[in-house]
Amino acid sequence: MLSNKKIGFVGGGNMAEALVKGLLTSSLVASKDIFISDLISDRLEYLSKEYKVKTTGDNQELVQKSDILVLAVKPQAVKKVLESFSDLVDGNKTIISVAAGISIKLIEDTLDVERKKKISVIRTMPNTPALVQEGATAICGSEHSSKLDIKIAHHIFTAIGQTVDIEEIHMDAVTGLSGSGPAYIFMIIEALSDAGVKVGLSREVSNILTIQTILGSAKLARDGGKHPGELKDMVTSPGGTTISGLHMLEEGGIRNALMNAVEMATQRSKELGENK
Repeated sequence: MLSNKKIGFVGGGNMAEALVKGLLTSSLVASKDIFISDLISDRLEYLSKEYKVKTTGDNQELVQKSDILVLAVKPQAVKKVLESFSDLVDGNKTIISVAAGISIKLIEDTLDVERKKKISVIRTMPNTPALVQEGATAICGSEHSSKLDIKIAHHIFTAIGQTVDIEEIHMDAVTGLSGSGPAYIFMIIEALSDAGVKVGLSREVSNILTIQTILGSAKLARDGGKHPGELKDMVTSPGGTTISGLHMLEEGGIRNALMNAVEMATQRSKELGENK
């Protein structure tokens, strides 16, 4: 599907590197077919040496050589970056954005899509576990995106984890859940580790047990074929230790706190998007 496709990454930051690493590790794309542009020469030198990909400081050169353009720059830089090469983009190229809060319409308007034929613009929202190829990425396409375009986008992002199709109207909810979600989990990890220390475990042992417990629980929830409530009940014996702990979590309002966190992050994502 990606054979003979040249993929250009506009921006060589962490997410671009995660995608490059995933694509090469899974042998979906050859290093000779990957191009990266960035303003920082040291970063380009590192990426070239580490992954044997082609690099350039010139966005226009990258655009000319690429079939698929991945916008991997900071959201506030997207419009300026697009304007720098908009004259080179036509209906033969696919634009994939990983910039948080940047709508398909903003990208289309900047590229003047209606004047320049039907350009496929695909918006995605990956999260930071992509850095270890365990990301979650939501994908939505524009009215000019074909089924093949969407399939190619999924193919690219499965190299760094799992993907889902959504409508763009739900992208803020994705940001609030899976985009911000790793921070919620890291806070839970930190709290559980502190709890282990509080009841007498060393920090090293507490960290190992906490992280492996969460990792194992997540894999069981994904692969076990049971509802999370059923899995919880499997651990919870009548009058036992687990139900006592769960009672305290309910008393502390953990469900309400997590639901409110996702809702507030979603609302904030909407506000930030409106200000762009």
